[in-house]
Amino acid sequence: MSSTVVRPFARGDRDQVTSLVNAHIAAVVPGMSVSVQALLSQLEREPGEFVDRWVSDRVTLVAEQRGRVVAAAHLLRYGDDPGTGQTYRDAGEIRWLVCWVDAPYWPDASEAGDALAVACHAQFRRWGVSRRLADGALPAPGVYGVPEQWPHIRAVYERIGFRQTGPTEIVLLARVEDMPRPAAPLDGLTTRRTVGINGTRITALLDGAEVGYIEVETNLDAGPRMSRAGAWADVGNRWVGPGMRRRRIGTWLAGQAAGWLELGGVTRLLDYADADEEPDYAAFLLATGFTELTRTARGLTADG
Repeated sequence: MSSTVVRPFARGDRDQVTSLVNAHIAAVVPGMSVSVQALLSQLEREPGEFVDRWVSDRVTLVAEQRGRVVAAAHLLRYGDDPGTGQTYRDAGEIRWLVCWVDAPYWPDASEAGDALAVACHAQFRRWGVSRRLADGALPAPGVYGVPEQWPHIRAVYERIGFRQTGPTEIVLLARVEDMPRPAAPLDGLTTRRTVGINGTRITALLDGAEVGYIEVETNLDAGPRMSRAGAWADVGNRWVGPGMRRRRIGTWLAGQAAGWLELGGVTRLLDYADADEEPDYAAFLLATGFTELTRTARGLTADG
C-alpha cells in the first residue's frame, strides 16, 4: 500500500471532497446533499454563521492515497482581540473532518484520517493558538458536532486527544404535513406574527397577553447551500409562560407554525434538544410529529 499524502485542498479536488462530504451528510439527514458550489462557498466564508466574523485564517487540507482523496478537513483560526468572543478567542478549530471508512477494497482509509488529523494539529502549532476545538459543521442543516452516525470520525478525534466537554444534542425532523393542527386549547387564544430573534415569531396571546411563542427560520436552503432538500426550516426559539405550561399551548403553537410554513411550501422542520437537560422537550417533539435523526456530541476540545 502506498503512503498517505496530506496537502492543501486544490480546486481539482472539489468533486471528490463534495462526494465525501455528502456521504457524511446523508447518514444524518435523509435525502440531503450539498452542491460543489455550496461546499466551495463554505471554504471561503460562512456569512450566515455568527462566529464567522471572528475568523482570521482558513485552511482546507486533504489526505490522498493512490490518487484518491480519502479524507478532508477544514480549519479555522479565530482572532486574539477583544472583539472576538471569549469562547473562540485565540482558538483553532477543525470546523469539520470527514474520512471514508475502511473497506475490503480500501482497508487503510482510517490511516488517512489519522494522518490528516495529525496535520491539523501541526497547523494549529504553526498558528500558535492557545486552544484547540473540533466539530463536524458541514454546510447542511442539522449536521454539526460529531453525530453518532460518524463513529469513525469520533475515533479519529479521540486518537489525537480530543474529548467531549460540551452537551449531547438531539436533532429531530418533522414532515410539516404530518404535524398535528389542534384547535385552540383555551378560549380567547389568538396569534400574532412578527419578526423574531431567530426567524418569524408566532406569538400566542390570551386575552391580549403574551403566553408563548415559536420562531421558525425558513432560509436554510437559501442560495446554493443545498441541492436535494425541498424547502426546509428550523425552530429558532420556543417558549411558553410558566403558568401556562402543560395546557397544550406548545402543541397548538407548533400547529400554527406548521400551517404558516405549509403556505410557503416548506416541507420539513428541524428542532433540537439537549439530551441531558431537556428530555421532556425531546419527548414533546416526538409527540408532535418529529423523528429523532441523531444525537451529536458538542464541544470537543484538546490540549495545546
